[in-house]
Amino acid sequence: MAGVALTDRQRLDWLRLIRSESVGPRTFRALMNRFGGAAAALEALPDLARQSGRTLRLCTLAEAEREFAALQHQGGRLIALGEAAYPKPLQAIDSAPPLLAVIGAADALLRPCVALVGSRNASAAGQKFTARLARDLGEAGFVVVSGLARGIDTAAHEASLGTGTIAVLAGGLDEVYPPQNQSLFRRLLESGAGISEMPMGWAPRGRDFPRRNRLVSGLSLGTVVVEAARKSGSLITARFANEQGRQVFAVPGSPLDPRAEGGNHLIREGATLCAEAAHVIEALLPLVEFEQGLGGQGFGGQGFGGAGAVMRDGAGEAPPQALWDELDLPGITPAPKTELPADTAWQDKAWQDKAWQDKVLPSETSDQGINLLDLLGAAPISIDDLVRASGRSARDVSRELLELELSGTVLRQPGGLLTRLMP
Repeated sequence: MAGVALTDRQRLDWLRLIRSESVGPRTFRALMNRFGGAAAALEALPDLARQSGRTLRLCTLAEAEREFAALQHQGGRLIALGEAAYPKPLQAIDSAPPLLAVIGAADALLRPCVALVGSRNASAAGQKFTARLARDLGEAGFVVVSGLARGIDTAAHEASLGTGTIAVLAGGLDEVYPPQNQSLFRRLLESGAGISEMPMGWAPRGRDFPRRNRLVSGLSLGTVVVEAARKSGSLITARFANEQGRQVFAVPGSPLDPRAEGGNHLIREGATLCAEAAHVIEALLPLVEFEQGLGGQGFGGQGFGGAGAVMRDGAGEAPPQALWDELDLPGITPAPKTELPADTAWQDKAWQDKAWQDKVLPSETSDQGINLLDLLGAAPISIDDLVRASGRSARDVSRELLELELSGTVLRQPGGLLTRLMP
């Protein structure tokens, strides 16, 4: 599909095909290869489905036109796989979306990117370290990619607003999740971009988040996991990065903190330890220089794919569920599979588990106190950093900390730094 330049009608045909029932990225590509174009594939699709003993619903032209108009009304556009504006690293993955909905500064997609991902229930220390990484990577010329979630994602986007950041949404571009990050999303569009493969108006469901995660890693030369529980969405992103042949980095943490368990596991499996931005920059800069030496064409082939495959094959658990309900047609490769957490809210379950909280929290701890405890971990943090991360007043934080210290849940270290008593 290299060298594609679609007309508006072709773009609508592509949109109709990818929005039709049981057509995912791999089915789309196989149909295009078999029939030479989206219009011909749409015409043949009902008969192909009947041969497989099923019927399916095609996206109508009117539906595609409405989606196209809604995206344009928001100031966005659709970029097709193979067009000059389509990011080359993403084009190289085998499940690249045929169409990307893009809003904001689309040229950010053509710059070298690094993904920063991690826990939604991040510690204050984790958020502070993420912000430092994002700023340093931005100053080195990298665009920071993340999923706009709470915690580490939010810290990464906030710190890279001035240098460029890309938010990958699990739903439509008009369905920002979580809702409290709508303001952040609007601000990042000034020098960065928002992208999605989902229709306008699509509210994200559980299965849409790992789909989103493969785009986060696919856009990026490398993925950095800052904090993650052992079974979290961040490790799914790392798995995709490894399968895509991209460099995987992990920030080490205390073995007593459940939020460090995932990152420490990745390091054991062969991910590159990241203690500062220089560790990422030194590893990825040769790839950037190589791509620039090829005139921007270095990410389109298999040669790029093997550049950063540092983790052992099979790292993590076997992925049992398909990301798409693809047509079962001869010659069409099944869609990739990945493990889906049981909870559709995509929280880091090890940290949210109530039994674990009951073990370490006194029963009289207030809701505000629990919020502060979420921000504390084994890594010492100052009160000023805790105030900034919590968004609360210094007086409220000091009062809650006093209660937590008296209960023995929080410990004050030399220099006034605070740590949490871990189980």
